[in-house]
Amino acid sequence: MTDTIWPEADLDPVRRLRVMAAVIPGAVYAEDVLPLSFDEVWAVAADLENEFPRLLTDVRTMRITRADGERLEALARGRFGQRARFDVVLRPGWCWMQSRFLLGGMAAAAEADRTRFAFMGTLRVPGARLLHPLSHALGASPGSRVIHRMARRASARAQERQ
Repeated sequence: MTDTIWPEADLDPVRRLRVMAAVIPGAVYAEDVLPLSFDEVWAVAADLENEFPRLLTDVRTMRITRADGERLEALARGRFGQRARFDVVLRPGWCWMQSRFLLGGMAAAAEADRTRFAFMGTLRVPGARLLHPLSHALGASPGSRVIHRMARRASARAQERQ
């Protein structure tokens, strides 16, 4: 019997999130290149307690309740009082969050002196794929708005440090 050689693919975090969004029904996905360094962008993305509610306006608060290396547990409260417990994997350039009813992710990859940033989110409920076209019909995608807020927050924090 001969050894089979399987192809390998090494994807950066943004490409990996793009693939995940493509195979998850109803996922909202957006990415853009921001004129900021990776460190400036990821300082905002990784600050889940302080910055995540500013990026995703449906989230009123996010509190880390447990941390074990790159694995976290977080409790989010929504604008209307709803609560969700999230299992989170957070490492440089990668954040994946999942609760009983929600999936979300953020990813970043350096591109010279700029950063490619991506956001993905979806409901984990039957019929979630039907909501995706509706969100686009209502205007700018929610993912694009998150990326716009990320650029604003990262720029503001970079200016505060100067």
